[in-house]
Amino acid sequence: MENRKKVAFYTLGCKLNFSETSTIARSFTDEGFDRVDFEDVADIYVVNTCSVTENADKQFKQIVKKALKNNEKAFIAAVGCYAQLKPEELAAVDGVDLVLGATEKFKITDYINDLSKNDMGEIHSCEIEEADFYVGSYSIGDRTRAFLKVQDGCDYKCTYCTIPLARGISRSDTMENVMKNAAEISAKGIKEIVLTGVNVGDYGKGEFGNKKHEHTFFELVQALDTVPGIERLRISSIEPNLLKNETIDFVSKSRTFVPHFHIPLQSGSNTILKKMKRRYLRELYAERVAKIREVMPSACIGVDVIVGFPGETDELFLETYNFLNDLDISYLHVFTYSERDNTEAVAFEGVVPANVRAKRSKMLRGLSVKKRRSFYESQLNSTHTVLFESENKEGYIHGFTENYVKVKTPWNPEFVNTLHEITLTKIDDDGLVRFDFVEELV
Repeated sequence: MENRKKVAFYTLGCKLNFSETSTIARSFTDEGFDRVDFEDVADIYVVNTCSVTENADKQFKQIVKKALKNNEKAFIAAVGCYAQLKPEELAAVDGVDLVLGATEKFKITDYINDLSKNDMGEIHSCEIEEADFYVGSYSIGDRTRAFLKVQDGCDYKCTYCTIPLARGISRSDTMENVMKNAAEISAKGIKEIVLTGVNVGDYGKGEFGNKKHEHTFFELVQALDTVPGIERLRISSIEPNLLKNETIDFVSKSRTFVPHFHIPLQSGSNTILKKMKRRYLRELYAERVAKIREVMPSACIGVDVIVGFPGETDELFLETYNFLNDLDISYLHVFTYSERDNTEAVAFEGVVPANVRAKRSKMLRGLSVKKRRSFYESQLNSTHTVLFESENKEGYIHGFTENYVKVKTPWNPEFVNTLHEITLTKIDDDGLVRFDFVEELV
């Protein structure tokens, strides 16, 4: 009997990448491959790349080295955003055999006929204008929650961003297929779905290959709220201009959508927002936060922010810092601006020195720690529902409440993928919250 080939995957970047890696992995399983952990010996290692930050680019070489250390004869394939943007760079990395672009990655098994090592990586990468069709994806089996892709690409022209160049125009899955995928996830016993996409609030555009909206994001939210068996639905990240009051109101009364929003801000300075070509000003952002707090006082609100954008003087940075300090938010994801080829911002004047970028990043990360601590403190002695995850971390099992408070309790395998009603009682030194059980729900 012929030995089955083994394949392993490594994913860099966003939740969308995780959902797509799972879909690509299922295509290998369908072709008779066995999936193994990346730490194990495999015949093929597939790296799903990201190019949002400079660090993600640099990580790629380290991951390839790691794979070849596991098996020096392994076939290495690179897919994803960096593979679309700079295929020649990846193909030139020692040990890389195959590089696939935005449309080719979903047909990866068609390109793997011979697992012999190549002297130079073979490239199959489309012009990004050809990435105009939609491939649905969801992750399952990796976690107690599933990432469900509902949208891809972006029509925005933010001056710092390469994503439209890496993923193409905004396009959406059909409502019918989203509901089918959600039902499949539910049938697997997964209790939480996280909606993912490049610009999820733009859902409905390009649903049937045209530019008009067949459905709206609000209609998608309403439909998904009816999926049997799903206990939780979470919106991963949504632009402030696309998060409408009708959606916020619906989530506040929803059966399954949880009170957790992640809303990119990028800058608290209107001067910088205009240079970034963002589609809102900080006043609208503040309105969205106020609306959420009005109807969901205990909601968790996360914020993306970029420091060190060209032209960001000390005064403009302080506008951002003070705006965020005064805003009733729960945590920050802080990104240090890095120059990306083929973006407008590369040519902007007022380049911020690297040491100043690092200092500003440190200040905002410190603010994030304060904000998260304050949010957690505000939730003490309140009752919530926690969904436990599957990993044993140093003798503890972790989970998240519906409003994204991370909690821990001593490891018990019976808790995996179960829901419990708890009362939050104490914040530990590591920032996590301990609690008392009220009852097991599922």
